[in-house]
Amino acid sequence: MRATRPRVLYVTDLAYPARGRRYCDEDIFLTSRLREEFDLALCHPRDAVALMGGFDGVVVRNSGPVLGYPDAYREFRTRALATGTPVYNPLTGRGDMAGKQYLLDLTDAGLPVIPTVGRTEDLHRLPRAERYVVKPRLGADSHGLRIVPAAEASAPADGDVLVQPYIDFAYEVSFYFVDQDFQYALHAPDPAARWRLEPYRPTPGDLGFARRFIEWNTLGHGIQRVDACRAPDGELLLVELEDLNPYLSLDALDDATRNAFVAAMTASLHRFLREAEGARG
Repeated sequence: MRATRPRVLYVTDLAYPARGRRYCDEDIFLTSRLREEFDLALCHPRDAVALMGGFDGVVVRNSGPVLGYPDAYREFRTRALATGTPVYNPLTGRGDMAGKQYLLDLTDAGLPVIPTVGRTEDLHRLPRAERYVVKPRLGADSHGLRIVPAAEASAPADGDVLVQPYIDFAYEVSFYFVDQDFQYALHAPDPAARWRLEPYRPTPGDLGFARRFIEWNTLGHGIQRVDACRAPDGELLLVELEDLNPYLSLDALDDATRNAFVAAMTASLHRFLREAEGARG
C-alpha cells in the first residue's frame, strides 16, 4: 500500500495559441483540482524527458498538438517505453496518438467514418463530391487542412496527406469518455463555429456509435474524445478519435457535469497508477 500521495508530472504547453480558445485555462483548472489528490508539477513537453524520472507517473495533457516539438515528443515516447514510466493516456492508443492512419483502417473495415484514402490510385473509392478535404496524416487542431475542388483532389493524394469527400454535415458532436465510461457530449449547432459548443443529450444510438470506437481503441485507461458529424442522411460519421490530449471544453459544462468529470479522471488516474505500481512489483 502506497504510504505517500502519488507524484504526477503534468505535461502541458500553457502558451499554446489556440484559435478562439484559451487551452491553458483548462489545464490550470484541472491541475488545481488534481492537486487535492496528487503531488503534482507542471512542465513543458520539451522538459518531460529530463524530469519524468522523479515521478510515479506522467499525465500528457498539453492542451494543443505536439507538432511544434516532434523530436522532443518522440524522445519522450521512446524513453517512457524503455523505462516503463506510466504515461496517462497510455502510449498504446490507435487513434490520433498514432497519426491519422486509423481513418484509413476504419474505412477499410467498413465502420461509420468519413471515407478516407491516402493514395491517388484509391481516389475512385471515395464518393463523388464537388469538393474534397485534404489533411496531413500527422496533424491536429485543423493545422494544414485544406478544402479543394474535385479537379485538384488527385494532386496531393500521395505522401503524408489523406483525402476525404467534403461532407455538408448538419452539425458536429463530440462524446467524451474516461476509461470506458461515457461522461458527457457537446455539439456545435453552427458548422461554421466548431468551438461554440452546447450540451448535447445523446440517444442510445448515438452512444452505441461512440462506444464502438472506444472499444476499437482498446485503451484501458485515459481520456478519449469521439468527434463525429451528422451527415445529410442523418447518420453519424467519425471525424476524429482523439486519444492523445483531447481538449475537453470544460468551460461549456455546468458545475455538476464538470465536477463529475474531474472525479472520474481522478479515480481513473489513481487506478492507473496503482496498477502500474503493482505491475512493477
